[in-house]
Amino acid sequence: MEKIRNFVIISHIDHGKSTLADRFLEITNTVSKEKIKEQYLDMMDLEKERGITIKLQPCRMEFNIPNFNCQNSDKFILSNQNYILNLIDTPGHVDFNYEVSRSLAAVEGAILLVDAVKGIQAQTLANLELAKKQKLVIVPAVNKIDMRNARVQEAKQEISHILNIPCKDVFEISAKKGINIKELLEAVVNKVPAPCQISETEIQKTEKQNQEFFKALIFDSKYDTYKGVVAYVRVFQGAIKTGEKIYLINEKIQGEVKEVGYFKPEMSSVSELKQGEIGYISTGIKEPGKVRIGETITKIKIKNIGTSELADIKALPGYEEPKPVVFVSIYPEDSNNFELLKQSLLKLKLNDPALCFEQERKEMFGQGFRCGFLGSLHLEIITERLFREFGLNLVIFSPSVVYKSKDKNNKEIFVFTPSDWENALQKEFQEPWVKLEVMTQSDYLGNVMEIIKDIDGKYIGTEYFTQKKLLLSYEVPLREIVMQFYDRLMGKTQGYASINYKMLGYRKSDLVKLDVLIAGKKQDAFSRIVSKRKAEKEARILAKKIKDVLPVQQFSVPIQVKVGGDIIARETVKSRRKDVTAPLYGGDYTRKRKLLEKQKKGKKKLKQTANIKIPTKVFLEVFKV
Repeated sequence: MEKIRNFVIISHIDHGKSTLADRFLEITNTVSKEKIKEQYLDMMDLEKERGITIKLQPCRMEFNIPNFNCQNSDKFILSNQNYILNLIDTPGHVDFNYEVSRSLAAVEGAILLVDAVKGIQAQTLANLELAKKQKLVIVPAVNKIDMRNARVQEAKQEISHILNIPCKDVFEISAKKGINIKELLEAVVNKVPAPCQISETEIQKTEKQNQEFFKALIFDSKYDTYKGVVAYVRVFQGAIKTGEKIYLINEKIQGEVKEVGYFKPEMSSVSELKQGEIGYISTGIKEPGKVRIGETITKIKIKNIGTSELADIKALPGYEEPKPVVFVSIYPEDSNNFELLKQSLLKLKLNDPALCFEQERKEMFGQGFRCGFLGSLHLEIITERLFREFGLNLVIFSPSVVYKSKDKNNKEIFVFTPSDWENALQKEFQEPWVKLEVMTQSDYLGNVMEIIKDIDGKYIGTEYFTQKKLLLSYEVPLREIVMQFYDRLMGKTQGYASINYKMLGYRKSDLVKLDVLIAGKKQDAFSRIVSKRKAEKEARILAKKIKDVLPVQQFSVPIQVKVGGDIIARETVKSRRKDVTAPLYGGDYTRKRKLLEKQKKGKKKLKQTANIKIPTKVFLEVFKV
């Protein structure tokens, strides 16, 4: 256990974290140079396509460090110290912050990686704050020093400022070119402590007799058709082998180990998983909802165990439940796929506990689910995975944050989606507010303040890291930043900005509901709740976007957006027109006129009887607004 080092890489999105992980795999010969590919630890095609890490991924590496032993004043003996390095590659986007927090609870150290071009970003500070709460040893490094526009010294000064350390203690590396990577890995070995040994005095008598000192924390999981739920674990106490009986302390469920192993980075079975190690346990439990992330696995001897003894077992500190901020109703396009959607969501929740859902029903669509997400990117990723991994075509309603109101009996209720609007007593609404932190350069200060002003932000303060880098703090309504805000910010600052936000609570707000009529029929999926002050502007944008993505019909289709009984925006999708006069040549004009009149009557009749079917991609495109 003294030769084990457990660590993570934390950074803002696109700071080179996955590339650094690739170099670690090469240096330790975990993956040969011939087989290594870019973003090797990003196992999902979706991650490679988008160039971002979505899921945490553990990997076990072996690293040899030369050691010079002095026997006498004239002779040195060269030997190798072999270390086991367990790396957990984590996401960098704010929507996947919960993935980072789970990883930090399984390790003792963290590499803080900062882009030499962009410097410290908002999410860097958020991840660092999480690491400090876990009392992890921080190894700082500035990446991309080979770039022409790299500001290495400035980036080092920023890190020095937030960590309160000398600039010389910050590593200068290039993950792409492989510069100083081995030295950084050696620093991890020298600075990050080995896993702690739990003393026998900390072990209860019941545990001592029945678990043989075994405890492991589940920090991730996935479903396997043959092995059941595969739990990704950090072993804090004891050891486990295939065939032994296990017990989930919180859920009070027993199982039998089908397999244990390491991540190399693919799953590789071994005979035993020991204290201090990171690996996996195939639990044999076939019900996905029974195994939860943050759960404690212990080992039991069935002969000696009793119900009262099981109740005395103390669980490891788990994780705080993530709090979704964006809610969306999701229904299968084919109502017969409801059970498939249910099972798919259960399997996705295994390795994404931030996803929450509960069953609901709408008259037009049948049975579906109201799902909660940590942000718009989180929503986009989950819906894409449902399509790719399970072949589900979905109807996705317009996303919304959770509002508060009161019903007719003056009882507080939550408004999750626009469809809940009618249940609320529409005298007073409250909406969630957040503390928004924007990291940017002083050159773009005016542009950032202009955007914040447009979303009714309240200024808190400014913190300067260098003469050119600053952190702006505001209080803003959550609904203003979960959709379009980030893209607008990137456009106004040419990409030199980043954000992070923290929940503040609920505040009173003046809100209205936008309803959309397509060809005179109300389409609940497009309804949304907006600020009354911006209702007309939002309505025009919504109508225009629907017009742009709605397929052309044989007749003209009116798109109307209303508040209450008032139409406040309208667009029209022009009909697809066939040239019915094309076969004619010469002759009297009245022949052409008759054909055109006949076509006009046909379109009018079709318009009265036709039922417009809106493809799933239309909902997705409108959501991207």
